[in-house]
Amino acid sequence: MSSEIKLQVESEVKDAMRARDKQRLGVLRLIMSEFKRIEVDERIELDDSRVLAVFDKMSKQRKDSLSQFQDAGRDDLADQESFELQILKEFMPPQLSDDEVKSIVDAAISEVGASSIKDMGKVMGIIKPKVQGQADMGVVGSLVKAQLN
Repeated sequence: MSSEIKLQVESEVKDAMRARDKQRLGVLRLIMSEFKRIEVDERIELDDSRVLAVFDKMSKQRKDSLSQFQDAGRDDLADQESFELQILKEFMPPQLSDDEVKSIVDAAISEVGASSIKDMGKVMGIIKPKVQGQADMGVVGSLVKAQLN
């Protein structure tokens, strides 16, 4: 089963080549190379959930770099990270609202019957596939912690 999102990225690579948009093409090729690396290393074909996990990881890296570059006053590098982040967001599903995330967290806690912080792993295991690519897992984790404490 091939990933629809991956096919969409491949199509965008071709469009960027035709349009001679070097900056966009560079970012799209970076994404494709990450897909290929995982497929070769793990001998698998990526599905949509795994592609979203890759986008999550790449987005988190860009956000971290962006804040570091801004703190260091390197606007040129910060602009590039921001551009890459925007392209990654094009392929990700819309972000869930705070209320939607909170209701998913509440449902997962009651489903597991979680009563203490020791149950956090079980709760996160249920939540992660539901919100992959649609919510910041750091925020989700802190919401779960707050509920279980």
